[in-house]
Amino acid sequence: MSSSFTHPMRLAHGPGRVVEITSGPRRAEARAPAAQAAMHRSRPAGVSIVIPVLNQLAYTRRCVDSLLAGGIDAEALLVIDNGSSDGTPAWLASRRDIHSIRNRVNIGCGGAWTQGALLSACEWVVLLNNDVVVCEQGIADMLAAAERHGFDVVSPSLAEGELDYDFESHATSFRQSMRGSARVNWFHGVCFAVRRSVFETIGFPDTDRQLGGREDVEYLVRCRRHGVPVGTVGDALLHHFGSITQKALKQETGVRDLGDRHHFYRKLGLGWFARREFKRHRSAQARQWSRQERRRGYSMHMVRRDGVWTHAEYL
Repeated sequence: MSSSFTHPMRLAHGPGRVVEITSGPRRAEARAPAAQAAMHRSRPAGVSIVIPVLNQLAYTRRCVDSLLAGGIDAEALLVIDNGSSDGTPAWLASRRDIHSIRNRVNIGCGGAWTQGALLSACEWVVLLNNDVVVCEQGIADMLAAAERHGFDVVSPSLAEGELDYDFESHATSFRQSMRGSARVNWFHGVCFAVRRSVFETIGFPDTDRQLGGREDVEYLVRCRRHGVPVGTVGDALLHHFGSITQKALKQETGVRDLGDRHHFYRKLGLGWFARREFKRHRSAQARQWSRQERRRGYSMHMVRRDGVWTHAEYL
């Protein structure tokens, strides 16, 4: 059986093969019929999960472990290493069950997202941060909810901050209360799944490094301008530790912003007044959603700090 990840230049790689983007063609490893059958039983059909990483191995391992424990087959994973200097390359090389690519340089989050999307032939591509823990069956339930709501781009609900609580217990209670709910016209960059037809219609995430972490917002705006149905659903929840890689890069480089926010707004075609209205509308919408959702006891964006939950009223 051939790999689910196919490069336009016919580059293919098998599970556990760490492939540098400058390397030549490889043939995907053959799989026994029993292994193929097992893969189809445990893996949501037509899904690949792209995880860009830059160091932070402990978070990557925890993320991958949660996905595998939560019903995802390793064959669906593609970890893109943006030039890590810690133990990440050795760990990926040791994981014969996981697809991975090692870039010689850091091509940024947007670049890795697009690289992974180009390598996937699946109907859905999930673009996922590595500093997360995903609830059981979270990916499958998120995509099932997207089908019910008619979303072509979808995100799960978010719990952010300190993981000093029983995540699985919290996720169970959360989903019992929030199942079926949705925030229409919003998704977030921590985790968003894109249907292949969207890439074919409006293109891939922007690889411009000057966006500096705003690639998700640029893609959200582009989706909305082209009428792509997007949303965030209450059927799935993940815990996000909070931009671990970006914080590390800022500390290492001594900069406050990895990109250029003025460049970002110019790219969106927003002048000073339009920028102000853009921010005002996002804040007002977040507050409205939070108030409505809290009637169910939760909101789709919650923050954990000092052992206390707060309902985030920002996007």
